[in-house]
Amino acid sequence: MSDTLPGRAIIDGLLDSPAACRYENLMKQNNLYLIIGALVAAVIALGIYVYREESKPKGVELRIDETGISVQEK
Repeated sequence: MSDTLPGRAIIDGLLDSPAACRYENLMKQNNLYLIIGALVAAVIALGIYVYREESKPKGVELRIDETGISVQEK
């Protein structure tokens, strides 16, 4: 039924135009940049997490607060 619409030929002509192809390629390129950016952000966040976990001091933690004194081995 959509093939019999009078404006269908005009819409198909617009979608096949060089401008539409450039727009489609630009959208694909933008999606690629978005994926690469997300991966870079994930790698940076993971690096920061690992660095913080590795830089924590090893040994005994002594904590004094309102509930009293607590000693934890790390």
